[in-house]
Amino acid sequence: MTTHMDYSPQLSNLIETVVSQNASALHITVGRHPAIRIAGELIVLTKEEVITPEVAEGLAEVMLFSNEEKKRFAETRELDFSYSYESKARFRVNIFRQRGMAGIAMRVVPAKIRTLEELNLPSVLLDFARKKQGFFLVVGPTGHGKTTTLVALVDFINHERAEHIITIEDPIEYLFNSDRSIVDQREVRTDTMSFAAALRSLFREDVNVGMIGEMRDYETMATAVTAAETGHLIFSSLHTNNASQTIDRIIDSFPAGQQNQIRAQLSNSLLGVFSQRLLPRQSGGRIPAYELMIVNSAVRNLIRENKIHEIDLVIDTSSREGMVSLNRSLLDLVRIGEVSMEVAANYSLNPQEFQLLAR
Repeated sequence: MTTHMDYSPQLSNLIETVVSQNASALHITVGRHPAIRIAGELIVLTKEEVITPEVAEGLAEVMLFSNEEKKRFAETRELDFSYSYESKARFRVNIFRQRGMAGIAMRVVPAKIRTLEELNLPSVLLDFARKKQGFFLVVGPTGHGKTTTLVALVDFINHERAEHIITIEDPIEYLFNSDRSIVDQREVRTDTMSFAAALRSLFREDVNVGMIGEMRDYETMATAVTAAETGHLIFSSLHTNNASQTIDRIIDSFPAGQQNQIRAQLSNSLLGVFSQRLLPRQSGGRIPAYELMIVNSAVRNLIRENKIHEIDLVIDTSSREGMVSLNRSLLDLVRIGEVSMEVAANYSLNPQEFQLLAR
């Protein structure tokens, strides 16, 4: 992967477009014009040249500035890392091979950490940030703001109280400025060998709060649950659709002989699960719809007794306790005119129930 031309000006030009158009992502694919994502929609930059294999390789090489990164990309054929452009923009980048050629997806990481209020998220989430120990999960599809929500919660703690916070990320996205708390940020491969290794060392680092960018394997999940049980407040994310699926995913990742034990541990340590989607707003931009499950005695019993499928009913009937079902959240957005009925129905995980509620 060596090119002799300097593709830095072309990369700069594309990033300037992303910044000026307030886009959330940039896509580079051979044989296509570059494309950017604005308010969830892909917009093709037809004024830019169609990307050739040489240009794609050249743009990738500009960002892979260390020989170690180039070697790792050559070996693994895909690479995740963060990339900063001057002081204007920061990206989460994935470079990959497709049909033997380089492809690039760059997602914008906003420079400023926004508050829950600025993100249109419910203030009840701050109750979880005020806890001293336990396990709180933010879940949903890729690109729907999970990291942004986790970071808002951790930064709230950073400004509110004096704690030692460690984040474990792959790659580091938002940069925290330590305020009342000390915030240490560790990047997988650069600062630690793996999520699980970094998590194990939390116990020796006098940590109060841990944020794990993503739980990818059962070892990470097991260590996270143990950390939450032993006096730490742990935040993390999973690519799941809702609370019940999240609990199933965690339990199913364990060998059969350990599943009863993890059910017992989860029922004791889990504080809540927040599932979110970003929907296109009628007025432009995107707005979150969400489901919030708060772990109460009913949810605890269902986890312990392996009746996870009944959790949805508890969420539906516990709005007085602050729980929110996704369908109710979607309907609220329709009622206040933020999203259309059609868009809301498309994002529902239970469209039949949604249509009944909407009557």
